[in-house]
Amino acid sequence: MVKHDGLTVEWLGYATLRVAGDGVTVYCDPGRYGVLDGREPRDGDVVCVTHDHHYDPDGIRRVAAPDATVVIFDGVNTHRIDRDVDRPADLDFTVREVDDEADIAVGEVIVRTVPAYNDPDGPHTGADGEPYHPEGLGCGYHLTVPSEWGRNVRVFWPGDTDVLAGHERLDVSLFCPPIGGSFTMDRHEAADLAVAIDPDLVLPIHYDTFDALETDAGAFAADVASRGVPVVLDE
Repeated sequence: MVKHDGLTVEWLGYATLRVAGDGVTVYCDPGRYGVLDGREPRDGDVVCVTHDHHYDPDGIRRVAAPDATVVIFDGVNTHRIDRDVDRPADLDFTVREVDDEADIAVGEVIVRTVPAYNDPDGPHTGADGEPYHPEGLGCGYHLTVPSEWGRNVRVFWPGDTDVLAGHERLDVSLFCPPIGGSFTMDRHEAADLAVAIDPDLVLPIHYDTFDALETDAGAFAADVASRGVPVVLDE
C-alpha cells in the first residue's frame, strides 16, 4: 500500500490497481490470475477496463460497489475472448463505453483515455509478426481523483502498450507504467518514459505475474531514482 498526495494506492497484482481518495475508490483492470482470491471489497465507485485481456466480469463483481460505474473500452469483444465471460451489457452496473480519446466525468472522477497498442514494427509481436496489442484493441486511463488533502491528483495507467508519442506530454502526478516487457514496454522503456513525464511519483505494475512478465523491479526503481524521479514498489 502506498500513500500519495492524499490518495491510498495499491497494486494488487497483474494490472489491478486500486486508488482511493476523498470518498471515492477507483479500480483499473481488476482480476485474473488469482490476484483477487480471498478479496471481495466491493468498494469500487468507478471500475475501468482497458481491453479484452483484462476484462474479467468476476473481478469486476468482486470490487465494484452496487452503484458502481464500469468504464470499459468500447472495443472489448467477448467473442474474441478465449474465456467464458459475460457481455459488458449483462453486468449489473452502470456501464459507460469509451474510445481511446474520451474525456468524461464519472461522479467526482475525471476519466480521460489515450491510445494503447504495440508498434507493428517493434519488438512486442507474436510469432506471426502481428503485434500482441494492435491499434484499436484498447486504451489507457488518465484519471483525476479528488484526494483527502483537497487536491485533484492525476493518475496515469497506460494500459498494455508500447511507449507512444504524446505520453511524455501528459500532466501526471502518479505514473503506474507496465514494466514486464514481452507484451508491453519493458523496464528500460518505462524508465525513460517516467523521466520524460517527470511525475511526482512512479509506481510500476504489470510485472512478475507469470514467466513472460518477470523483470527486475529493483533495477527499474534504481534506474528511475538515479535520474531524479521519485519511485516506489508496492510488492
